[in-house]
Amino acid sequence: MIRYISIITFLAALVAGCKKDDYKLNTNIQPVDKLTAPLNNKFTKLQPATSASVLFEWDQARAEDGSLVLYEVAFDKENGDFSNPIARIPSDGGGVQNKLNLSHKDLNSLAGKAGIPALGTGRIKWTVLASKGFNIQPAKEARVIEVERPNGFAEIPVDVFLTGDATETGADLSKALKLKSVTAGVFEIYTSLKDGKYKFTDRNSGTPNVFSIDNGLIREGGETTQAGGTKVYRLRLDFNNAAVTVTEITGIGLWFAPDDKIMHELSYAGNSTWSFTDKVITFKQESWGRDERYKFRLNVKNGGVDGQEWWGSSNADNNRPTSSTPAAFWELKTITNSDRWNFCYKFRTEVDTKACDVNVYFRADKPYTHEVIIK
Repeated sequence: MIRYISIITFLAALVAGCKKDDYKLNTNIQPVDKLTAPLNNKFTKLQPATSASVLFEWDQARAEDGSLVLYEVAFDKENGDFSNPIARIPSDGGGVQNKLNLSHKDLNSLAGKAGIPALGTGRIKWTVLASKGFNIQPAKEARVIEVERPNGFAEIPVDVFLTGDATETGADLSKALKLKSVTAGVFEIYTSLKDGKYKFTDRNSGTPNVFSIDNGLIREGGETTQAGGTKVYRLRLDFNNAAVTVTEITGIGLWFAPDDKIMHELSYAGNSTWSFTDKVITFKQESWGRDERYKFRLNVKNGGVDGQEWWGSSNADNNRPTSSTPAAFWELKTITNSDRWNFCYKFRTEVDTKACDVNVYFRADKPYTHEVIIK
């Protein structure tokens, strides 16, 4: 019994001892003493389209208990005091290493946030924040990096819309026309514009960022004026270099290879669509059989200069399609080879001598394509 009571007494003392907090978290650190790279006021010409980067390095901070210290690099405007930095970026290794490799693309974004305009040169201040727990200590010094930004946007929109009273859907933002993303940072739309104003936005609701066209360049804010009557255009916006290409589409024709000429012209029907209806399509009789090859020719005008574009199949040669042919067969691809016979489509056998509708779609919500409907 005495032994039992002794064990109970020992366990109670042990539990009481466990409740006593003898451990204190030591968050004391010595801040970073010196920044080592890049050199103060180092000049960098930014090239966001490349894999180039800038290496930021500094001396290690020291924790009083010898444990791990985490780092962030803080960036601010040249006259900032880091009380509200434009960015805080963890160092390499998830904040563990005393260095940070920052891409020119990310630096270009920071430069934009610092108020440095495209094609402009300016300075960004940086320092290092060392932390342990809630104890955050700035480095004993700060440095400046000078950068020259390229032409283009540091922050490229995910989506781009067209709106305004000159557009097909008017100035109601919710009805804005979405542009097609053709490559990274490049958007385009085939549409008509009437006299009036139009602009581009990055959203079709709320308060979006706004862009306009000014002398072949994309500008933030503002509106663009269309004059000279209603015309059909391809508007291509490249946010990588802030460039705009405005191409007037003056006509689209179904080009029939056996005759080496346009068989039927298509008219613009709105909503990025060209059509003709109830036109007879007759194949050409050759010694070896009936020839049915075709593609499309766009008549265009760039900067007042007339030109032509050819759109056809991705295949140099094709078999006649059937009811089971995949939809990809009719997709439109721009072709630089204007050879009479190559990259042509073929009509279905049932088309010969029949009245047909043909629709060509340059729409953002689907691959550029076309369809042939037998009446």
